[in-house]
Amino acid sequence: MEDNKTIFGKILRKEIPAEVIYEDDFCLAFKDIAPKAPTHILLIPKKLIPKLSDAQSEDAELLGHMMVSVGKVTRMLGIEDAFRLVINNGAKAQQTVFHLHMHILSGRAFNWPPG
Repeated sequence: MEDNKTIFGKILRKEIPAEVIYEDDFCLAFKDIAPKAPTHILLIPKKLIPKLSDAQSEDAELLGHMMVSVGKVTRMLGIEDAFRLVINNGAKAQQTVFHLHMHILSGRAFNWPPG
């Protein structure tokens, strides 16, 4: 694994605890410690990609795998028909941890447009 000094790197290395919901060879899903909805799960790749816009062509399979994993996680939690998926890209978009992550949110009404 790349030198990942973020909190997510520490979670991946098991240096700090997380309430893991799902894990496979490529990604990890765990409960957010500061939830913005009754269900708030973070899905991260095990490969360090700081922002979605940093992804390269060789990451296409991993990104597709993550999208399929969202479906697995939401089915496990029984929220597959009512969730919002959010990816913040960059500090101006409120990304605070620079390790790509997807927020899976459910359990409350969401406004449109978001943000």
